[in-house]
Amino acid sequence: MQYHLNPIPLKPPGSIKFNIDYSGHLNPQQFDVVATVEGPVLCIAGAGSGKTRALIYRVARLVESGIPPATILLLTFTRKAATEMLTRASGLLGGKCSNVMGGTYHSFAHIALRQFGSFLKLPSSFSILDEADSCDTINLIRNEFGFNKHESRFPMKKTLRKMFSKSINFDRALEEIVSEDFEHFGEVFDDIRKVFNGYSHYKIINNLLDFDDLLVCLKRLLEEIPEVREKLSERFRFVMVDEYQDTNKVQAKITALLGGNHQNILVVGDDAQSIYSFRGAYFKNLHDFAETFRNCRVIRLEENYRSTQPILNATNALIAHAKERFTKTLVTSKIGGGKPVFVACADEMEQSRFVSQRILELNEDGIGLNRIAVLFRSGFHAYQLELELKLKNVPFEKWGGFKFLEAAHIKDLLAHLRVLANPFEFISWQRVLLLVEGVGIKSVFSLFEKIKTARNPYEIGNISSSRRSQKGLFSLGNMLTSVSRQKILSPQMVLSKAADYYIPILKETFDDYPRRIRDIDQLALMAKRYQTLEEFLADLALEPPAKSVDQILASDNDNKERLVLSTIHSAKGLEWHTVFILHNIEGRFPSLFSLENPDSLEEERRLLYVAMTRAQENLFLTYPVSIWDAASQELLSIPSRFLGEIPPELVERWELVQN
Repeated sequence: MQYHLNPIPLKPPGSIKFNIDYSGHLNPQQFDVVATVEGPVLCIAGAGSGKTRALIYRVARLVESGIPPATILLLTFTRKAATEMLTRASGLLGGKCSNVMGGTYHSFAHIALRQFGSFLKLPSSFSILDEADSCDTINLIRNEFGFNKHESRFPMKKTLRKMFSKSINFDRALEEIVSEDFEHFGEVFDDIRKVFNGYSHYKIINNLLDFDDLLVCLKRLLEEIPEVREKLSERFRFVMVDEYQDTNKVQAKITALLGGNHQNILVVGDDAQSIYSFRGAYFKNLHDFAETFRNCRVIRLEENYRSTQPILNATNALIAHAKERFTKTLVTSKIGGGKPVFVACADEMEQSRFVSQRILELNEDGIGLNRIAVLFRSGFHAYQLELELKLKNVPFEKWGGFKFLEAAHIKDLLAHLRVLANPFEFISWQRVLLLVEGVGIKSVFSLFEKIKTARNPYEIGNISSSRRSQKGLFSLGNMLTSVSRQKILSPQMVLSKAADYYIPILKETFDDYPRRIRDIDQLALMAKRYQTLEEFLADLALEPPAKSVDQILASDNDNKERLVLSTIHSAKGLEWHTVFILHNIEGRFPSLFSLENPDSLEEERRLLYVAMTRAQENLFLTYPVSIWDAASQELLSIPSRFLGEIPPELVERWELVQN
């Protein structure tokens, strides 16, 4: 079957009576982004320059121009971001943008593969492995080969997954990844490849895809099946991508393939804020876009709505030293503001005392704690400060830690649901069976072999010869069989029945079971929004919730303002009235591991740029004059080279005097 693109008849610009005063709501550069309807556009959006506003108004303008909403695709890096943008766009036009498709690359790939995966011999019933399940599956293959008893040291499951994922996302051969980034495992590379091949084969025979597979399969679909590429190009005639500097090479290829026919593609990003290379992000994708789409318009958003001009002067000076960048200069119409402050401290303890004292002074002056953030390169950089804040009774929250879906009780319950969705997936069966009294790790393998060959994989009451485990297996089998026979059960009802079975086990396993039961209730509320179990499980894998119920309740019900302590990576996209940046010394920022790698050093500069551009009014960069670093066994005492890249007239320097 052949597909041909028919042009969507656009109303002549002069004939449209727009309901929104676009030029009145936007600055000239934003309006340029919004009003450019057809053709490729590369938007270089500086920090705090209103790129989200431009995207929202562009969606509205496209719809008002007569473009059917269902032909517009907005790709972002979190589904929450896409939902918020489209909700705001719909608000501008009374709900007319509700049919615009928005989501992440992974969620878009998931939808496309459910519909067209058969072209790649991929069944529509495939399951998605989240990161933890992917690691467990790799560990299964690793142990099957006996590499847990390897004569030489062999990589653990998380390291293997990192190797495999890096190879795909960086578009580099696995051997190259191991030899350059994991050279100490070079002598066991042949066995690493065996695990990779075994993992790939296991996923195929069990109808499983991990996150990387979603992107790779979508790229293959678009590259190898012209009729699918034509079909998707026909469906999505206007494509927009946010945070394009954070895309990897596979995502950039998908973008080019989606927009290659109609050329109506807009990408928005800032090469100066590309800080996720460890995830495979390739900041040169922005530069390469102009090569792929040679007739693209380049529009720069340089008016900053966040920071004062003295802060912007310092950040402009810092990023001007980047070796490869799009030239831009951030300016603002905000009046006043003090210069950024460099604070030299005698040691780490004095740094912590200064920061905590200055925070209390600002709070006394009326700046709420929730309007202040302390940012750092790595989590351990804040340990000393945490102790000092506790001594001074300053409430704070530190971003990070276990995510909701990583909690044992949530993984236990979801394993039961995954078994119902895919009855021949060993990793989930293993977790479910090990919860049954009398079942050990050795018996799991023999039980699963019987499950695979059984007429009904859920009738497991008689598959064990152990009396100790028989009662538990009967109970588990009865629940699974009962649910599997009721084909019209909603995901919420399936979860409820699985929870009825699991909660007695939970109470025997965890002393804090009341808190964990509240988490299960929260999971049930999430399930209520879905029509199918497969859709529910896929969304949990693609967009996992970050907080437990107790964390949500604490933030909702506790009226205390809390200071934010955060790594810079977790702070991207956010802003505070006052920002402190810790440990601006060589070996900490830039990190010790980046000093001999020019590309890594460039990313460290961009990381500091991101940290500095989070500040609205006050910015403090502190550094201890001397500090003992246990990792390098060295005394670190040189201020960060990045501080020297900012001209002295653009900053203030404070000396601390102890009373």
